[in-house]
Amino acid sequence: MRPYFDPEYENFNQRINPPRVCIDNNTCRDCTLVKVDSMNKNGILLEVVQVLSDLDLTIMKAYITSDGGWFMDVFHVLDKQGQKVTDDKTIQHIEKALGPGSNIPGATKGSNSPGRSVGMHSIGDHTAIELKGPDRTGLLSEIFAVLAELQCNVMAAEVWTHRTRVACVVYVNDVSSGQAIEDACRLAGIEERLRHVLRGHGGGDDDDGDGRGAHTNFSAGSTHVDRRLHQLMHADMDLGGDGTPQGRPADDDGTAVTVEHCEEKDYSVVNVRCRDRPKLLFDIVCTLTDMQYVVFHAAVTSEGIYGVQELYIRRKDGRTLLKDEAEKVTKCLEAAISRRVSEGFTLELCGRDRVGLLSDVTRVLREHGLTVTRADVTTVGEQAVNVFYVRDASGQPVDMKAIEGLRGQVGQTVMLNVKKVPADKAPERTGGSMAKTSFFSFGGLFAKLGA
Repeated sequence: MRPYFDPEYENFNQRINPPRVCIDNNTCRDCTLVKVDSMNKNGILLEVVQVLSDLDLTIMKAYITSDGGWFMDVFHVLDKQGQKVTDDKTIQHIEKALGPGSNIPGATKGSNSPGRSVGMHSIGDHTAIELKGPDRTGLLSEIFAVLAELQCNVMAAEVWTHRTRVACVVYVNDVSSGQAIEDACRLAGIEERLRHVLRGHGGGDDDDGDGRGAHTNFSAGSTHVDRRLHQLMHADMDLGGDGTPQGRPADDDGTAVTVEHCEEKDYSVVNVRCRDRPKLLFDIVCTLTDMQYVVFHAAVTSEGIYGVQELYIRRKDGRTLLKDEAEKVTKCLEAAISRRVSEGFTLELCGRDRVGLLSDVTRVLREHGLTVTRADVTTVGEQAVNVFYVRDASGQPVDMKAIEGLRGQVGQTVMLNVKKVPADKAPERTGGSMAKTSFFSFGGLFAKLGA
């Protein structure tokens, strides 16, 4: 006879110790502290970092610990303007997303309907389409043109390109009804047309022999879009023919990732140093989580234009990494870091949304010899807010005549803002004390505890 366990007992500690989140604007002169305490569970760090990243908050420093059954984080953050976070709506969103009522342990799950929003914007009823395959100049223009021809209105999209590969998640609805597309025959037709576009004008098989061919899929569920793009690219373009991650190009930008063993407390220690940028911590934590590793401690800081991270990890079974695992983690993290790095120009377009707008804009980009390396497409109400990262298709510096020609052609119907992507500029910050602070290392703490 098996012993009886009350099913409510397992959640008892969570119910009497709900998550606590504190937004502190008093302790530090030049940043906001976000403190999160809760019961620990697998993946909780990613959930917390994801909330901060979706708000476009810059994480200047972070101290993370989750040994035992409790999870404690402190994040030093700035808003998009490099200032403290003082906007009431932003503060309330953080408190609601991470405190009681959220999906983290000990919280009562809210009533948000999954699949109705992308990032921070509600986009209504939609069908999500995932695409991945070989990249080429004009591909995005062809994808949007096919969707417009098939009477699909693009409500939002996120596009990443990396190492001659592309991954894309597009959210569409039916032009006439404004509803998600559910007819099986029509979905099959859309899938076939998009797969044909991904295969290219030469046709060929969907799979090129190493699992890296053209694939189209209708997404079921509400996986975070950036996380899904990491997953698509990790499974596709970051794996070579022998199943091992591809290395970074020789002309790298100074990114250094190492994995070592911490004898004092039996952890694998991941050290990262690279150019600092928004969502860097999210990209690293997302990759480690999807590779089935758990972050127990971490210290994150910025040193001038560089971001420095020290993460103490183990496998889900509690063991440290083997040598071949360490090599794979190093290469996968290098790939995850470089996917979001952009060169050239950003084109920010804002105007009244209409069917075929994206098809027209990307066609003009192609006609001016520009290729899209990343894209963030969103519809807010009746307004289209689109950001394209572009460079010259031939690899040469972008001709400013092309930019001016683009402005003259596109600027007649939408507002166009052109910015050059800074190559060596550190993220803007208030004051100078943040870059001068010393970096706290858990390694030093463990050494003292073990003495």
